[in-house]
Amino acid sequence: MPVFFVCAGLLGLLAVALTINVGLMRGRKKISLGDGGDAEMRAAIRAHGNLMEFVPFTLLVIYMASDFYGFRIVAILSVALLAARVAHAGGMLGFIPYGRVVGAMATTITLGVASVLLVLAGFGLKQY
Repeated sequence: MPVFFVCAGLLGLLAVALTINVGLMRGRKKISLGDGGDAEMRAAIRAHGNLMEFVPFTLLVIYMASDFYGFRIVAILSVALLAARVAHAGGMLGFIPYGRVVGAMATTITLGVASVLLVLAGFGLKQY
């Protein structure tokens, strides 16, 4: 479980960084609400918003699955989620080419795999 907790903590720090990025950009661009029609502001808001939409639930599902599956599966899912969210944020902010697409796909796959594993465990059909 240490890998899960480290990844969860790093995802929390990524959320803080994206929050600060939005706040600083709002100050710099003098936009207090919404995106002001500014594409860069919109991307920063969505990078933060998308992280907040997917990470908490995905972490919850991974954590619940940890009751049934071994360290390796939980570690793989945790690291995959962290890498996916870093790629997505980097892509949204223009730092990582194709990061948005790769990150979104990897996040969806990670959530899907973790969810299927949890359903299997719930039915007593745990698979490794």
